[in-house]
Amino acid sequence: MAQKIAKIVDMNNVETGEIALDDGVFGAVVKSHLLHDVVRMQLASRRHGNASTRTRSEVRGGGKKPWKQKGTGRARAGTRRSPLWRGGGTVFGPTPRSYAYLVPRRVRAVALRAALSSKLPAGRLIVLESLSWERPSTKGFKALLERLGVKERVLIVTDRAQGDDAVTKSCSNLPGVLLLPVQGLNVYDLLKHETLIITRPALNILEEAWKP
Repeated sequence: MAQKIAKIVDMNNVETGEIALDDGVFGAVVKSHLLHDVVRMQLASRRHGNASTRTRSEVRGGGKKPWKQKGTGRARAGTRRSPLWRGGGTVFGPTPRSYAYLVPRRVRAVALRAALSSKLPAGRLIVLESLSWERPSTKGFKALLERLGVKERVLIVTDRAQGDDAVTKSCSNLPGVLLLPVQGLNVYDLLKHETLIITRPALNILEEAWKP
């Protein structure tokens, strides 16, 4: 199998060299069913699960019997909290819960390598020598993406933790642009964004962490 090579460019889209990619990370077989499983897990973990209703023990009222048991001609009633009454409790209603679950780490690793491997043959992988910004500028960052030929949704991965720096501020208002530290790279965001831009230091960290 031929060695996979990626070009390294600077912020002016000038080629500065080449880098050999780890075949175990960027040459994996794409297994769609594993991608599906991991994306489902991620979306389930992001669900809030905050829907809440009150049972008959939590609603207001009750205590006194609405009317006597016999002699009124009406149905028997013991409390105003009954689910049959307006304002009564809900039967088997939703309560706050977590929808999160986990698939095995090995499956997550295979899916991540598959998502990364799908970018290179499609020409959707850009390796930047470095990414730094002196001061926040959304206009300047948009111009950078235009120089790199990016016109669709793009995921930018750096070796720095996401924080209140100029790079984060510059791209935070651009639609379709997501900035992540290499430690936060995940299958869902890789598949959601057509293009992947990764800095060279982040690429080294990524290959070291996820090689088989």
